[in-house]
Amino acid sequence: MRDRVPTGSALVSGLRPPHRPGLEIACRYQAAGAACEVGGDWYDVVPLPGGKTALVIGDVMGSGINAATMGQLRTATRTLATLDLDPAAVLQHLDHITADLSHRFATCIYAAHDPHRSRCCLSSAGHLPPVLVRAERGTSTLLNLPTGAPLGVGGVPFKSTCVALSPGDRLALYTDGLVEVRGQALDTRLETLLDLLAGPQPPLEDSCDLLLNALRHPEAHDDVALLIARARHTSLR
Repeated sequence: MRDRVPTGSALVSGLRPPHRPGLEIACRYQAAGAACEVGGDWYDVVPLPGGKTALVIGDVMGSGINAATMGQLRTATRTLATLDLDPAAVLQHLDHITADLSHRFATCIYAAHDPHRSRCCLSSAGHLPPVLVRAERGTSTLLNLPTGAPLGVGGVPFKSTCVALSPGDRLALYTDGLVEVRGQALDTRLETLLDLLAGPQPPLEDSCDLLLNALRHPEAHDDVALLIARARHTSLR
C-alpha cells in the first residue's frame, strides 16, 4: 500500500508527481506512527511560467491545527508561484501571511528549477538543508543555504541561492521527521542520509523507499515529507 498523502499535497494517493520539463520527481508522505490524521508537513510540485518548476517542502511547527495551517500555506504558495517571483520574495510574502495565522510558525524551502539555464534557485525559512547529489562524482553534500527564520517570525530577510543542476544531478528535500530522533545526534543522522544518497543512482522511487526504510522509525511521533528531483536532458524550444 502506498504511503498516505496529506490533503493539499501535490498528489493524490497512488499517483506520481506531474511530468515537468527537465525533471524527474518522486515524493513520499508518512504520517506519525499509526495516526490517520493529516499533520503539518507538506510538499508540492508547482508548474511555473516558461517550463520552470517550483519544488516546495514545509513543516508547520507545534501541534493542534497543523493540517489547516498547512493547507492555507500551500494554497498561498501556489498563488504566489504563479507570479514567478524569486524564491526569497515568495518566502517573504509567506512570512507575512503566516504571521496572521494564530501565531503559527513553519519551516519551508522554496526551490525554482529553470531547465533553460540548468539551474535551481532556493531559499530557506529555518528548514533543514537540502541534499545535492552530483551524478558525475557520485558525491552528496548538504547545500549551504542562508537558513533564515521560520515563517511567521516576521522582520527577518530571506536570501536566494542558485546552483547548477546537470543531467543526473539530484536534489533531496525532506522534513525533520526523517532525520531527527531521540538519542541520536542530528549530525550523525545527516551523515547517514548523505551516505544513503551517494554512489550509484537507483530509480527515484527506490531512493525514496530506501531513505524511509533506513531512517524512519515505525513508531515515530513526527510526520515525514520527502521529495527527490533528478535533472535530466530535455528538448526545449
